[in-house]
Amino acid sequence: MQERTPLNIALDKIYENQLALAAAVEELALWVEVRGEDEDVAANVRSALDTLDRNAEVLNRSIAALRED
Repeated sequence: MQERTPLNIALDKIYENQLALAAAVEELALWVEVRGEDEDVAANVRSALDTLDRNAEVLNRSIAALRED
């Protein structure tokens, strides 16, 4: 089993925060879209969500690579 060093713990928490932020932004996007009041806001929220999704993949791979070292 992998040793739980402070770095491993911090990396896990960073990734966990990334996922939580993505979930929160997704909820905001759905709320804005349901209200239908401002398409620009919904588009901006979706854009932020896309960035979080892209970065989550990179973070996940990077954390896995760091653990192999």
